[in-house]
Amino acid sequence: MSMPTVLTHPILRFVARRVLYSLVVLVGVTVVVFALVHLVPGDPVRIALGTRYTPEAYDALRTASGLDRPIVSQFFGYVGSALTGDLGVSFRNGDPVTVTLLERLPATLSLGLAGIVIALAIALPAGTYSALREGRISDAIVRVTSQFGVSVPDFWTGILLIALFATTLGWLPTSGYRPLFDDPGGWLRHIILPGLTVGVVAAAIMTRYVRAAVLEVAAMGYVRTARSKGLSPRVVTFRHTVRNALVPILTITGIQLATLLGGVIVVEVVFAWPGLGRLVYNAVAARDYPVIQGAVLLIAALFLAINLLVDVLYAVVDPRIRLA
Repeated sequence: MSMPTVLTHPILRFVARRVLYSLVVLVGVTVVVFALVHLVPGDPVRIALGTRYTPEAYDALRTASGLDRPIVSQFFGYVGSALTGDLGVSFRNGDPVTVTLLERLPATLSLGLAGIVIALAIALPAGTYSALREGRISDAIVRVTSQFGVSVPDFWTGILLIALFATTLGWLPTSGYRPLFDDPGGWLRHIILPGLTVGVVAAAIMTRYVRAAVLEVAAMGYVRTARSKGLSPRVVTFRHTVRNALVPILTITGIQLATLLGGVIVVEVVFAWPGLGRLVYNAVAARDYPVIQGAVLLIAALFLAINLLVDVLYAVVDPRIRLA
């Protein structure tokens, strides 16, 4: 089957357009990040050497990292290497940036997915329950609780969870990480507290969106018609109301998941979680340009991939949406 014939399928055409758009956005992100990190005050080579500084070591590292070349030459050299998967080496320890990012990615993926599962488990029933009881005391309780969750800093939530479940009860570890496939039990014990921290905060945000989406759909004429036909409340709620509210719910879910995968810096620092957020935090403090650029590119790619997935899922959950 030829390429033009394959791309006549609406979904494939849509995906191809979105991939092309994503590549353009990645190029823009690369330009912006490359410019910004070079405008930050401070000499990254001098910071990287620290007490090991000598004029000879300084000149050698500056030449090896390419910082002695003009900015334009540095940029095109970086882009050319990035296209082959080479994102440079860290100024701090000399490790390849690509290897470092791939080592940190599983921790970030596991935390982000655990957090979004917890958030959905809380937000979907709470938001739906609140919307179906609009104006009642239970609705007010859900709204006040979600507002409180949005207002409370995530690091404070994490500290409270550590104080209760780790320090007082001694049930869970305070920090650290175990790979899922190497130690599933250890992974589960270590991810509960940080997962709850990011999940509760995301759930507070998502509950408000779920409530608003369900309320909007519940006011539609076809929902009133379904009720007037004598359909059971369960059928009206799940088949006609919640199902048609999934498009805006998918939108906020995608945004929250992308945010979590981008690295929840404060939470990762509190729990000593070896993810992308903590890596970026340390790289910014050390002026480690290659790590900052590589991490931002990876985070941008994750955002774009999730947005693409959400756009495709729109047509799956709501056939009225046309990809063309």
